[in-house]
Amino acid sequence: MWLLDQWAERHIIDAQRKGEFDNLPGQGEPLTLDDDSCVPEELRVGFRLLKNAGCLPPEIELRKDAIALSDLLKGIREDDERYQELSRRLVLLEMKLQQAGLNTDFLHGDYAYKLLHKIEEESDVQNWRAGETGGGNP
Repeated sequence: MWLLDQWAERHIIDAQRKGEFDNLPGQGEPLTLDDDSCVPEELRVGFRLLKNAGCLPPEIELRKDAIALSDLLKGIREDDERYQELSRRLVLLEMKLQQAGLNTDFLHGDYAYKLLHKIEEESDVQNWRAGETGGGNP
């Protein structure tokens, strides 16, 4: 065991004997551990430090900014003087996201549209089949 490990162990044992770990918040409750099994082992410590410091990866920060701009644009009329500037900034953010290899469909509502379209198609097929089995013409 390394010297530092021995020193830490000694302090932990002393604190346990003194009861310094008694009545801590969350005592007896399971720990909430982050699942970082998909992160390479050599990067886990660094990622955890960044996460605990409130830092986001640049791509996620760009995505967050793009969503905020998109929401702002939805609440502003096109003839508003800020609309053009915000729209230009959103296009630049979208280009940066695409350069980073990220999908930007979330900015255009494409996913929601495709999902709704798929649901409607399935509903139409089910209605057609129900009409077909019911003896009537669909």
